[in-house]
Amino acid sequence: MTLEKIELGQGTGPLRGIKVVEIAGIGPGPHACTILADLGADVIRVERPGGQLLSGGPTDLLTRGRPSVALNLKDPAAAQVILDLVADADVLIEGMRPGVAERLGVGPDACLARNPRLVYGRMTGWGQDGPWSQAAGHDMNYIAITGTLHGLGQVNEKPQFPANLVGDFGGGSTYLVIGILAALLEAKVSGEGQVVDAAIVDGTAHLNTMLAAFLAGGTFKEERVSNLLDGGTPFYSIYETADGEHMSVGALEPQFFAAFVDLLGIREQVPGQLEFDRFDEMRDLIAARFKEKTRDEWCAVFDGTDACVAPILKLSEAVDHPHMKAREILVEKDGIVQPAPAPRFSRTEATLGMAPAPKAGAHTRAALTAWGIANVDDLLLQGVAVQVAEE
Repeated sequence: MTLEKIELGQGTGPLRGIKVVEIAGIGPGPHACTILADLGADVIRVERPGGQLLSGGPTDLLTRGRPSVALNLKDPAAAQVILDLVADADVLIEGMRPGVAERLGVGPDACLARNPRLVYGRMTGWGQDGPWSQAAGHDMNYIAITGTLHGLGQVNEKPQFPANLVGDFGGGSTYLVIGILAALLEAKVSGEGQVVDAAIVDGTAHLNTMLAAFLAGGTFKEERVSNLLDGGTPFYSIYETADGEHMSVGALEPQFFAAFVDLLGIREQVPGQLEFDRFDEMRDLIAARFKEKTRDEWCAVFDGTDACVAPILKLSEAVDHPHMKAREILVEKDGIVQPAPAPRFSRTEATLGMAPAPKAGAHTRAALTAWGIANVDDLLLQGVAVQVAEE
């Protein structure tokens, strides 16, 4: 069974009417396109027959909100299809190694020649130039050379990396979306498109601006668990509870620290907040107190207070937290619990669009037709495009 018809302009967010061509990749590129689709843009995902590594299937939330079209990009006719899509698009996003898009005939020069107002977004790890631009890499490699990974974690033996959140999605897709939106605004003024070179190394370094400022000001040690926000202070740290769960403590400001020690019940014993030589004593006191109750018992103590304390929840638990439920931050759609679109808008509220395609090419015919490609049947017969059955 395949989807017979796709209609454009169904998004409700502030990007409604913006058209985006996505040449499928993995990780940050798809995440950026999910953000754009969540915010109302019409995104068409062009991928190779058979799909991409680590993508595909009805639970692939990084491909939600847009149809999947399968094209054999090694066929020059496929490049012509992409150029036809680009002719009426606002944005193209690709995440291939530098030079690959050019070799396929869909690089910036070819696309901007077809549509001078196009914003051409390029997502890579190392960037379009530099000695490592052609080298392979992944999230932890990119954040390693920026000085960011070195300080992550609360153990001295080695850095700890937070999955691929900092590089792929923090320094990568987030900055790609920022660049695309900025370029779209500029294009409305100048009438000209441009290339957005979004590199994970660039974005991650920019994320680290505050720590760079601390280092320049002499208030930052390049040692783990030695600074204000890395667990070096006992009032900004993580503590285990009686049931083996954990609470996060972020009582930085004096008034919040006062509320914290009051509710913890240790005001009379605790050293002064900034008695640096007594931090070990303070940490031991706090740790021992947290071990006296379970996580849920401490949640009841700190709930809704200014003590800056929150439970550390598993994702499967987060959906049931009262604040998460009240704001509907995690929602169920098509039987899958998933993050709702963010941020929120007062007038053009974003809503979740179509579910992910179970297979690459599940929407080829319908999506190409909706985007005005006239010879879809011929493309399918020639093997340039591939339509697969939607499960």
